[in-house]
Amino acid sequence: MPIASKTIRHENGGVMFEAYVAWDDIDALPRPIILIAGTFMGRTGFEEERARRLAALGYVGVAIDVYGVGHWPGDADQARAAMDALNADRALLRQRLLAALDSARGLAPPADPARVAAIGFCFGGKCVLDLARSGADLAGVVSFHGLYDAPPVASGSITAKILVLHGWEDPLDPPETVLGLAKELTTAGADWQVHAYGHTVHAFTNPAREGMYSPNADARSWRSMQNFLEELFGSSPNSRHRVISGQ
Repeated sequence: MPIASKTIRHENGGVMFEAYVAWDDIDALPRPIILIAGTFMGRTGFEEERARRLAALGYVGVAIDVYGVGHWPGDADQARAAMDALNADRALLRQRLLAALDSARGLAPPADPARVAAIGFCFGGKCVLDLARSGADLAGVVSFHGLYDAPPVASGSITAKILVLHGWEDPLDPPETVLGLAKELTTAGADWQVHAYGHTVHAFTNPAREGMYSPNADARSWRSMQNFLEELFGSSPNSRHRVISGQ
């Protein structure tokens, strides 16, 4: 299946942001847009590879940028500083996330602006939860080993469905934070679910994180995400392509 890709840019608050877009080029049929919010390192090859994997499933994968061109971290220390700045200003983070969502909705076909979801990893998990908390018009969000602390201003009603994929032994999110998130989402009236993986810590989807990566949890969580997206949008678009092409 031919996977096409490109970068797109948008401006917000005087800062230029650059996202990576991937889609399969088999036909021009409209298909859902899936945003990918990255780890504290920002938009890297890891997120771009996930965009291509989503494209292979028949979605339009968009790996977003929340730091801005010229502000991408060069190492972990710079990344922590960039993340901490946005953690300290959740209103600014929300503004940037909503701008990225609007930019993705402006993509040309085959992207379908009426069908959008978001997934995120680590800090990106917090980002997509904040998108849902904002009341943004999207079908659902998936947090992979995300961060669950709520913003200072309480959420209103949450309309996006939420799937949280969690390593039960994640030291950044002990059980009490998971229970706190469950209480928050219940109060907001959200349709939510949590899948917890035993003997699993943080960053379980990233093979580069030695001692943290879990092949089982990685595979199980990706399958759970696929099931969730099919619940939101119907059968996987790549299945539709196979039927149309006679494969």
